[in-house]
Amino acid sequence: MIEKMFEALDLAYISSFSKRVETSWGYLFYNIDQPNYYDANHAHISAYIRNHEEIIDEVVTFYQEKGLRPRFYLFQYEDHSDFIAALKQRGFGFEEFDCPIQLWKSRVNVKKDTKVTIEKVTEENKQDAMYIECQMEEFGGAIREKAFEVEFAHEAYTHYLLKYDGIPCSTACIFLHEQDARLESVATLEAYRGKGLIGQLIHYIQEEVANLHVDRFWVMPITERVEKVYKKSGFETIKTLKTGHAFLGGKSVGEIRNS
Repeated sequence: MIEKMFEALDLAYISSFSKRVETSWGYLFYNIDQPNYYDANHAHISAYIRNHEEIIDEVVTFYQEKGLRPRFYLFQYEDHSDFIAALKQRGFGFEEFDCPIQLWKSRVNVKKDTKVTIEKVTEENKQDAMYIECQMEEFGGAIREKAFEVEFAHEAYTHYLLKYDGIPCSTACIFLHEQDARLESVATLEAYRGKGLIGQLIHYIQEEVANLHVDRFWVMPITERVEKVYKKSGFETIKTLKTGHAFLGGKSVGEIRNS
């Protein structure tokens, strides 16, 4: 049940910044304007119902014809080791991650820092927010600029900017889909980390989300350390999924996160 609910939200989220082609086994996402943005360019398998080689051939042909690197994002693949083996035989690199899924379950009292101000991102302060996010290597660095512009123009997103002593230093956004909200793009400039700013920002956003009367507020932390940060803000880990990334050339996600 949780997996299906989250998959529906995830598909809506990815579709907000890429085009989607439905297939008999899942979806092909692509955005030729952002060829190095992995989330916007990958095959998503919902059902392993066809010959593995046929699926791989279809994906490779689709992306190479568009000048894009073929890649797969894989979920619930533990019972399909033969598919992973087929990918590796075709020259795909493969990496896997434990992916916690968290839901906001409880309110946490946060003492407001008088040096902190938080505002929604507008045309006037957009460049400040974009600069912060482009400093995050785990977001893809400069690649994040185009993605930010797409999100900013999309009605499902609301971006927030935190200033400390008047200096822009932290950002986050929410993505809305039907009765679900998702926390994304949480970032703080390195020089301002360790001041509890993320907790201030998340608390502010939680109050905003509460006023929207959605049923669920989700987040997907990318590391165990980040997972603990969100737990301090009232998020609870309800499921940990095994996720896989298969890629035909280029850097792995692990290399990008650790660069």
